[in-house]
Amino acid sequence: MMSARSVKILIVIFCFSLQSWAQNTLQDLNFLVGTWKMEGKNTYEHWSKDDNAFVGESFNVMDDVKYVSETLRIEQVADSVVYTATVMNQNEGKAIAFTLNTDVVDKLSFENTSHDFPKKIRYTKVTDTELFVEVLGANDEGFSFIMQKQ
Repeated sequence: MMSARSVKILIVIFCFSLQSWAQNTLQDLNFLVGTWKMEGKNTYEHWSKDDNAFVGESFNVMDDVKYVSETLRIEQVADSVVYTATVMNQNEGKAIAFTLNTDVVDKLSFENTSHDFPKKIRYTKVTDTELFVEVLGANDEGFSFIMQKQ
């Protein structure tokens, strides 16, 4: 039987492991940094990294003018990695948070099942220069597209 001290030590080790894993997961997102263009459209996502987060924006270019449609952020919040999107002229300017589902393998699946649409935003790294993006609602219905790194 384990002593109370042994249990406490195991809990501390477990919590430290979770924190380290979450930080490593955030580090693993470095591949997003840069500008990505949606295949066949003048729609882009640009991601940069600051000290504690990835900061992005989605925008269109028409007649050499950039029109930002949403701002994005991925950061560590407590023991979770959270993707936050603020869509211009929607939701009264309030950000919507999606939490990384760590049970999904081989892709980043940011989820908020209480949101109307989307409920999931998924990024799959196909190659260093290609992403497969899924925007999904109820019953995993929605749309998807390929983005090429510029």
